[in-house]
Amino acid sequence: MHKPVLLIIDMLNDYFRDGPLAERREALTRSINELVALFRRRSWPIVWVRQEFAPDLSDAFLAMRDQGTAITIAGTPGSQLLPELDYINSDHLIVKKRYSPFFGTNLDDLLALLKPDGVVVAGINTHACVRCAAVDAYQRDYRVVVAADCVASYDEEHHQISLRYMKRMTQVLTNAEFLERCDSSPAD
Repeated sequence: MHKPVLLIIDMLNDYFRDGPLAERREALTRSINELVALFRRRSWPIVWVRQEFAPDLSDAFLAMRDQGTAITIAGTPGSQLLPELDYINSDHLIVKKRYSPFFGTNLDDLLALLKPDGVVVAGINTHACVRCAAVDAYQRDYRVVVAADCVASYDEEHHQISLRYMKRMTQVLTNAEFLERCDSSPAD
């Protein structure tokens, strides 16, 4: 890839309050920030993706509405990016309502403007939103890299299964492996 775009999925306060993701927070954010720094050095685009729902859950998943699950609610701190992430206002930001950042958003239009030759996917949860993003990007004929150091899930078994599944259509690379490949090809 000579001009990839980085998609960082759902690195939101609500998902890191407790449990397995809270335990991985420091390492995950450090790895994502390393990847962000690489993209900034190369002037490659970065797209942060946030899931967000109305307070009345009218735009939430059916199961969330049925169970009254209020998470990543618009206007709350829980729906915001983790403060230690290296987000800047000139980065792109997409708000999504479903697992895939392509569903019901302007991501296709944004990518048409940016003209990347590939998509690098980072964030959570590997078995749901990350996987949907990778599959949907692949189905749009982008070369896809799943950033192995930069993805996680609250469900480790499904995280591993999803990584194995995505290797069929994507490259699953550590930050070091991705950097090595970038260094072996000329920067634009």
